[in-house]
Amino acid sequence: MSILNEWNTFETRRQFFSRGKNALGAAALTSLLGEGMTGSAKAAIGSVAPHWAPKAKRVIYLHMVGGPSQMDLFDYKPVMKQWYDKDLPESIRKGQRLTTMTSGQARFPIAPSVYNFAQYGKCGMWMNSDLLPNLSKNADDICWMRSLHTEAINHEPAICAMQTGNQITGRPCLGSWASYGLGSVNANLPNFVVLIATPTNREQEQAISSRLWSSGYLPGEHAGVSFRSKGDPILFINNPPGVPNSVRKRTIEGLNALNELNYQQVGDPETHTRIQQYEMAFRMQASVPELTDITKEPDHIFKMYGEEAKKPGTFANGVLMARRLAERGVRFTQIYLNNWDHHRNVTGRMPSQCKDIDQPCHALIEDLKQRGMFEDTLIIWGGEFGRTIYSQGGLTQDNYGRDHHPRCFTMWMAGGGSKGGAIYGETDDFSYNIVKDPLHIRDFHATVLHLLGYNSDRFTYKFQGLDQKLTGVEAAKVVKELIA
Repeated sequence: MSILNEWNTFETRRQFFSRGKNALGAAALTSLLGEGMTGSAKAAIGSVAPHWAPKAKRVIYLHMVGGPSQMDLFDYKPVMKQWYDKDLPESIRKGQRLTTMTSGQARFPIAPSVYNFAQYGKCGMWMNSDLLPNLSKNADDICWMRSLHTEAINHEPAICAMQTGNQITGRPCLGSWASYGLGSVNANLPNFVVLIATPTNREQEQAISSRLWSSGYLPGEHAGVSFRSKGDPILFINNPPGVPNSVRKRTIEGLNALNELNYQQVGDPETHTRIQQYEMAFRMQASVPELTDITKEPDHIFKMYGEEAKKPGTFANGVLMARRLAERGVRFTQIYLNNWDHHRNVTGRMPSQCKDIDQPCHALIEDLKQRGMFEDTLIIWGGEFGRTIYSQGGLTQDNYGRDHHPRCFTMWMAGGGSKGGAIYGETDDFSYNIVKDPLHIRDFHATVLHLLGYNSDRFTYKFQGLDQKLTGVEAAKVVKELIA
């Protein structure tokens, strides 16, 4: 026997024993369900059974790339009006590190928000009353979290930490974990879809790369599938000119037969992923055109989401698409909206950014309510960190810039078992330090997994000899005050 054959035999045996319990379970399930139901049953079974009945069956995650300014949106600080252009006290800063963009400043002058605030809902949540007229109507539907904090102070590690639980790239993101656990309920669409919206103002955008929706060490089938806003939603999904579906189908069947032989011999999970990707791509040729055709949406839907929803690539269009994906069984939809990195010209950029999100976010909540999907669809909104109360660069009465601030920032959730009207956490008068109920992003992840039916300590994947998990090796707690 050749060395190659010996290695292949060893791999096959190892793969067999590592998959043995799953294979036996699947065989038993098949015998119970009967051959006619096997396909649909497989589509509804995830890799890990939930530890309890999930409150959320799907997630729509709206990530505001760059870090929204919490004190200009949701963290009302009226005392700062008295501090205009005064230096941030050292007793507040406490020697905390700064970015290289402001560490060289001679002063750290306080920049109060120029916007008006008002209280909304029975919960009395203080919100920007100038720029969020629609979202403010949902104050009691939303679970407000004003005490998020992270260690990362720069975008790349901060976004990575928020999405994957670790500042170092290469780990699975939250969407991949959800896909891995919950499994698919629609074999004709990906379990995890990514949409990148184009902001109205494009003054200062951050890079967004596919590693943010990577499956990491999880099987590749759980990676996010990015839908494009122009041209074919997915590259190469359509047949080349002159190639009919029958030929495409025979080609894929032939390739998959060869890949299956290779998989049985070597046991490489990436080969198995490739087989599934070819099959999914073929099925999506029929499902994606129907999904992306929004012309059949009634007029009242566009009245809800706004006329921008008719324009591919806008945030409103992406949010409407997320609803369509959710009602077709997609487990996790991630939308990225750029240009929240407000180092300068806050008042010149914030109005257009808020206009991009205000009506669509309100419409999404109301739309899901009307369809009976709000209770089991978790909406998440937020960035990777917050902004500083002191101004970066020039300061005037009507404009300023704000640097990165990881010590405290605001996010919100709605639906999916989150507690509407809850206001969790408090910051000091400068929105600089947390004074009540700190919420680390690790605890936030544990809480989201809890809503999906999983104990973050037990929801693991064996890799490099360790039981890897989204929340890492440090203790993570579920914040019960955020759960309905």
